[in-house]
Order: sequence, then C-alpha cells, then structure tokens
Amino acid sequence: MFTFAGADGLWLHVHEWGHEKEPRGVVLLSHGMGEHGGLYAGLAVTLIRHGYLVYAPDHRGHGRSMKGGPGHLGRDGWNLLVADLRLLAEHLRTRHPHVPIVLVGHSMGSYAVQQFLLDDGDLPAAAALIGTTALDGLIARLERAPDRIGFYNAGFQPARTPYDWITRDETFIDAFTTDPLCAFPLDGDGLRNMYAAAPRLAVPATVPSRLPLHVMVGERDPLNAGLVLSDLLVRRYRNAGLTDITYRTYPDARHHLLNELNGDEVTADLVAWIERVTG
Repeated sequence: MFTFAGADGLWLHVHEWGHEKEPRGVVLLSHGMGEHGGLYAGLAVTLIRHGYLVYAPDHRGHGRSMKGGPGHLGRDGWNLLVADLRLLAEHLRTRHPHVPIVLVGHSMGSYAVQQFLLDDGDLPAAAALIGTTALDGLIARLERAPDRIGFYNAGFQPARTPYDWITRDETFIDAFTTDPLCAFPLDGDGLRNMYAAAPRLAVPATVPSRLPLHVMVGERDPLNAGLVLSDLLVRRYRNAGLTDITYRTYPDARHHLLNELNGDEVTADLVAWIERVTG
C-alpha cells in the first residue's frame, strides 16, 4: 500500500498488488459505497497470475482514506473523488508508460468510472462496469421508496440481514457487515453530489467510440429493476457510438458479483475480457 495526494491534497491510501517488471497491463479498481479497496484482493491475486499489476484506492470517505467520518466526502466531494481517480490513473500511466490501463468500477465506483470516461476517456485502454446501472433511473425509483435499504431488500424476504440484496453468499455478507470499514452509506452531502452527476452520466456522447466497454450485472440486482436500467445504460453507450461493448448478465446473481456464489465464473469472464482488450 502507498499514499497518494488527491485532487485537494487529501492523502489517499492505495492498495497495490503485483511486482511484474514487464506486466501485461495495469488494472485500476474503483470500489463501491461503504467498502474499501482491500475487498478486491481475491480478484487482484487472479489478475497477478495472469501478468497484471493491480491498484485499488480507498476512495475519500472510505477505508484508510476516511476523514471526517464514514461516507463523508467533503465539499464537492463526489467530483473530487472522480478527480482523485483521474490523478491516480495519470500517475500510473507515468509509472507504467508502456502498458495499457484498464478501469474496473463496482457499483458507486462504476458511477465514478462513468463520469471519468466523459472527460478523460482517452486515458484508459478499456473500462468495465460491474454491479452498475443507469443512475438517473435508479434515483427516480428511490425517490418513490420510503426506505432505501427496504427498497433494495424488498425482493429477498424474509431477509436475514439488511444486506441480503448484495449477494447470496452469506459468508461474505457476515464478513462485510462486521468489517469496521464497511457497511455504511455516503452522508447526505455526498449522496446529493453523486446524484447531481446523474444527468451527465445519462448522456455519454463524449466517451470515445473506440473504447472497449464491459458491463456485468446480476439479473436479481435491485439496482436494475429486472435489467431494465442496465439495458438502458448499454443502449445509451451504443447510441453514443461505442462498438466494442460486452454485456453479461448472470441469472439469480445479485449486486456484488465478484463475491457472489458464482464469483469464480464472474472473475474468469472479467479476466478473459481484460486479456482480450489488452492484447
């Protein structure tokens, strides 16, 4: 792990895996809400075996980068979070100038990647969005729901925990809910800032058409209303001119695909795609 100065000078902690002198590529992971980069160690170990270097920052308000309490991003924190990701990607480009960089974002981290691509889509060689959705469509549904966790868990009753919706793997849920650096939302300002970005994300016209994009979602992920919103997301990228889009859906799987009961299958699909797009 190393520390890195974010967009406003906040020190961010970055998990680092692999020591290849001549890697096939660099994978930059953008984690979800209420978690941290260390949760992706399993994926990182697999990628290392395939010759990649892997980096995962603890986003501001998360993990060891937390300052001011869980989920507190600070003033204009959402845009700073995306700017942090861009600065780290630029740093990795300088550090590893001769290999491609692939962005991989899960859930909230996938929204950060979506916004990154609007302004800096020429920087990565490819991007993968996991457990993602059309954020504006999700917000519209949440506005009609009296309780956010109840909304997510509605299809999984009787629920054992408030987080049954993230995966069928009860072992992961128990580890997630007992991890002191997991299981919290963004604070009010952070959520409002992220939601304010949704109209921009809905119009990906500035994303380079040559960019390979991989969208991976569970068919029972409540963020997507039975794939309606992930279908919409993919359609928007196709309408924007992207031609190399891989769209994978997984029957019965929920939100946290890499930690689902079929997580090995999801990981294998993701690694195979990364190998293809990095050559």
